[in-house]
Amino acid sequence: MMRKVLSIILSSLTWNSRYVLSFTKESSLSILKPSHYRQSMELHRSSNDGNSFFRYIACMSGSGRCSYDSPEEFVDRRTATTGLVSAFMGICSASLLRPITSSEAAVGTLPEFSDTNAVIQGVTVNVADSTQFYNMVDFLREGFGFKVLRQSVTGSVSSVWLGFGPEQMSVPSDFVIPVSSFGTYGGHASIEVRFDAKATETFYDGVKVEGTNIAYLQVGVPGYRISQMMKYGGNVKDAFGLVNVISPAGIPFRSIVGISPDPIMFIAIYTSNVAESCAFYESLGIMKQQYPYARLGSGTGQFEPPQPKGSIYLSTSPNSMGILLLPTEKKKARLTPNPAFNALRVVYNPSDQSDTQSTQNLQVTDPSSINISFVPYSRFEAEERIGSEAAQKEQAQNL
Repeated sequence: MMRKVLSIILSSLTWNSRYVLSFTKESSLSILKPSHYRQSMELHRSSNDGNSFFRYIACMSGSGRCSYDSPEEFVDRRTATTGLVSAFMGICSASLLRPITSSEAAVGTLPEFSDTNAVIQGVTVNVADSTQFYNMVDFLREGFGFKVLRQSVTGSVSSVWLGFGPEQMSVPSDFVIPVSSFGTYGGHASIEVRFDAKATETFYDGVKVEGTNIAYLQVGVPGYRISQMMKYGGNVKDAFGLVNVISPAGIPFRSIVGISPDPIMFIAIYTSNVAESCAFYESLGIMKQQYPYARLGSGTGQFEPPQPKGSIYLSTSPNSMGILLLPTEKKKARLTPNPAFNALRVVYNPSDQSDTQSTQNLQVTDPSSINISFVPYSRFEAEERIGSEAAQKEQAQNL
């Protein structure tokens, strides 16, 4: 066990990455009053669109496409307690535990993010109506043990972010080594469930999953409840050692019983050219990492399969949520986007700080038609703090 912890620490301290710049549009934000509880949830409406100036400062390379999306994407990112545990082991000096200043860390102050200014923060999922919205939230909470981390309403759009620990990219004030659990450390990823009351598109009809570019979203959790997945609209495909289930929103999930630094492990994406897609993500600072496992068998047992043949795993940190590139059966297969998958979210630190005042995200598209939405760190930090405080207050009132 000590050797395993040491390995994690060393990998986090030696990891290096590049970065990507971005751009935004200004808009106002209204904080969601209601909680995830069905009875108290109110979908606010507002005509304030808050358009302002556009300012492009993005540097993109690779074969993706670039466009601008609406402002409601932010979120979370995961992490284990890497460098911090080293003090407990007595192998690193106390200087590793000191707070890292903003000049030393491009995104937040967590030790594992000190060498990057772009971090995979999570995914955003579209739902078509309020019933699907509530079912998706309960599917995650009751089926896998997700927690509501924050919530917001902006105009006709209501969002709830769910995950397994704090999204903040700093060490929480109540985190104590070695007493606190990894689940109370910062930097966790999240799933944003997004409902636009003005939208008319049916992203998923409950029967057929549209699109061919999303393989599955993998989570590694201590336990799951198949009965609750089905109760809230999940379509279980198989459950032999692990569970493959279509969520109420139309996103395939794979669940492994095990332990992972962040239970939201990765999003698996099909690609007709793995090398091309890998080069695209590396140009954004998302680099190759060792394939993660949630169980000690590392893919040798029936409860967790090995890394798929020909696949490449990438992430912004060895301990964060990542991307698994899966080759299609046919080399030149034409992939179509899953309409329920809104975007992969990346929080970054722009070189021009004037962009942090904007609220529309730069959006690029990878070779498999996966949308990637970039959120300035300062805005993410503010929204995460306000949204999490609102969620905590609402949950306290419902106790």
